[in-house]
Amino acid sequence: MAAHRKPKQSPLGGQAVRTAATLALASAATTTLFEGSAQAEPRPTTAQVKAKVDRLYEEAEVATERYNGAKEKADEARASFDRLRDEAARRTQRLNTARDRLGAMAAAQYRSGGLDPAVRLALTSDPVEYLERAALAEKAGDRQAAAVSAVRRELGAIRQLRAESEGRLTSLREHETELRRQKAAVLDKLQAARTLLARLTAEERARYEAATAGRDGAATGGSADQDGTTASGASAPVRADRSSGGERTSVTAPNARAAEAISFARAQLGKPYVWGATGPSGYDCSGLTQAAWRAAGISLPRTTYTQINAGQRVSRAQLAPGDLVFFYSGISHVGLYIGGGQMIHAPRPGAPIRVAPIDEMPFAGATRVG
Repeated sequence: MAAHRKPKQSPLGGQAVRTAATLALASAATTTLFEGSAQAEPRPTTAQVKAKVDRLYEEAEVATERYNGAKEKADEARASFDRLRDEAARRTQRLNTARDRLGAMAAAQYRSGGLDPAVRLALTSDPVEYLERAALAEKAGDRQAAAVSAVRRELGAIRQLRAESEGRLTSLREHETELRRQKAAVLDKLQAARTLLARLTAEERARYEAATAGRDGAATGGSADQDGTTASGASAPVRADRSSGGERTSVTAPNARAAEAISFARAQLGKPYVWGATGPSGYDCSGLTQAAWRAAGISLPRTTYTQINAGQRVSRAQLAPGDLVFFYSGISHVGLYIGGGQMIHAPRPGAPIRVAPIDEMPFAGATRVG
């Protein structure tokens, strides 16, 4: 008979096992809780959110100026392509006309029996008639040769135009691809800024707006004085807000054109910043300065990094009303100087066109255009 063995007993009783398991689970939960708390990022302060949003807006403005440059090149390529296409259409019409003329001559030859003019002349017995026919044949030959030359000329021109058009079309597509890329970059930055701001509580948003208004300055004061020129159109005093306590002082524009540019910019105060816009309902920074000087009769290029080279460079100490003032190392922002340390500019999305001190951003240079 097989021996009956007594089963081994666990060193811990059933109750002890249950207790140990409970403690282990509790310990794991506590560890997870503490680890989760340690890994959770602290809620950013209003100042930190503002710093991130400001950086995103600055990056968006860099992308906006690149978008403006790509759009300008795309517009030029499209206009050039359209001109070549129109010229090709005109040349094709001329080719068709030349071909019709040549075809009519060939048909006339066929109807006359297709004899060579020299053979027909040889069959003529009357000397007078011979000479008349010879003159006519020579003229007909000249007309036919001219018609053939015209066809060849138009064919060559059309081939060249088509080759140039293909090149312009390739360039246009490249610029349009860059345009879409820069647009996506702008929209991504702006969306990231909106997402950050949406996380703020009402109280935090109020603090953010107060801090932003304090940096950008108020749009009051400058908006009341819409006109910067006298009735005679000569240089006129331009009102500007000083940065210290809003003190107002009169500054004289150096010439009528500068006064006209400032007058135009003042008339835009309060309008929204709209990226990529050149007016009239909204502007980005370079769109505003371009429109202001266009109103004064001077054409500026579209972007900040081309506007800075559109005139004579001046130092900060030499600034005069009407000068273009540029900011950041990448020359990504521009304003119109109005004197007294102040400018009119389109700051950023959500901030209207306003008067602000030039000290609020890192100064990069200035240009005098008129």
